[in-house]
Amino acid sequence: MKRIVVIGPESTGKSTLSEQLAAHFKTEWVREYAREYLESLGRPYEQHDLLQIAKGQLQSEDETASRAKELIVCDTDLYVIKVWSEAKYGECDARILQMIAERKYDLYLLTYIDIPWTDDPLREHPLPSEREYFYNIYRDLVINSGIPWADVRGDYEQRLEIAVEAANQIR
Repeated sequence: MKRIVVIGPESTGKSTLSEQLAAHFKTEWVREYAREYLESLGRPYEQHDLLQIAKGQLQSEDETASRAKELIVCDTDLYVIKVWSEAKYGECDARILQMIAERKYDLYLLTYIDIPWTDDPLREHPLPSEREYFYNIYRDLVINSGIPWADVRGDYEQRLEIAVEAANQIR
């Protein structure tokens, strides 16, 4: 089972690309658990919620993997929670870091900030400088991960072409 992660700053087309890529390969995709969790929370999130989100993300991924055949597409991974925690709280729970170390992936698709920002109550960093800052953090993470990765840019059609080509190289 090959695991592909679509990663990048907020509002860069990760969910759209995840769904499109899964449809292209006729497989399953893992939705971002944080969205589901935060929408049902009923209060502002706190640092301890990030551990629950991390556990939920991995559980969703494992459940989806059990239904998939050749590959699954993950809309984010725990690196996103790490980046979020460090940006908001100045640190990341060691248990989340351990989960990151234990989970292996086969390809990262890093989405660039050339998709226009879409307002959403769950999104927090709309400024172009903030988006670029987070893109650079994610770029450094995927470069240093030792895992193949592709920089995904352009319109939605171009992004899907880049993602399909990168996925085909690891299949």
